[in-house]
Amino acid sequence: MNTLKTALHRPRYRLLLLVATGLGCAALLYLAYQAAAYRRILTDPRNQTFVQWAQGSQAERDALITTQRELCPGAPFLLPADGFIGLLYEDPRPPYTRQRPHQGIDIFSPDDGGITPVYAAYDGYVTREDDWRSALIMRVPDDPLQPGRQIWLYYTHLADRAGNSYILDDFPPGTREKFVTQGALLGYTGDYNGNSPRDVWVQLHFSIIRDDGNGRYTNELDFANSLDPSPYLGMTLNYYCEGQPGCGEKVTCRD
Repeated sequence: MNTLKTALHRPRYRLLLLVATGLGCAALLYLAYQAAAYRRILTDPRNQTFVQWAQGSQAERDALITTQRELCPGAPFLLPADGFIGLLYEDPRPPYTRQRPHQGIDIFSPDDGGITPVYAAYDGYVTREDDWRSALIMRVPDDPLQPGRQIWLYYTHLADRAGNSYILDDFPPGTREKFVTQGALLGYTGDYNGNSPRDVWVQLHFSIIRDDGNGRYTNELDFANSLDPSPYLGMTLNYYCEGQPGCGEKVTCRD
């Protein structure tokens, strides 16, 4: 015991003890912060809409569905599918986090896979990479909200759980730069989720992606590469903005 006391009074050991104490306090603060964040997410009243979608009556489910076959006033993009817009842009709810939030919107379909149509949100040039089963990406050469900037529109989950594609035969794997007009049918929603063990509801994931400056799309999985779809669709689609998805005059609340 005396040896331990003597060691702890040495400067080097006192420093180690201080560092260990500091790290322990930092870890506790981090865990407390994470617990508070998850508590806020779990008590988010919008989570009740997921319960309503999963377990509600047909009338309750129908009340959650957004159907917008025309442009919202002043908005350039068309909502690419009808359904329950459940996960929003910048959404931190699982499977996402505040550090890695959702990069687009998830529109959950009221029907089984292969039934709910997916439409082109804007005029553009469609590409389908050789190994893409459920995804398309569309190049928009001139961003309607920032002229001169090129952007990309990403559509995915257009296949069944086994990977059988619901994309139209007009866009086979290897398609490059096929021009389509706004409102053109691209395929149908599905529940394919790649190699992930996590099942998903039938849906369309839609996101707006930045160009890399060299005419190529950036990595859609990196939130920093995405743009808030709210002003493009004329709807409140950011998790941190008040209001329900639907046409509105003020649809953004963050820079």
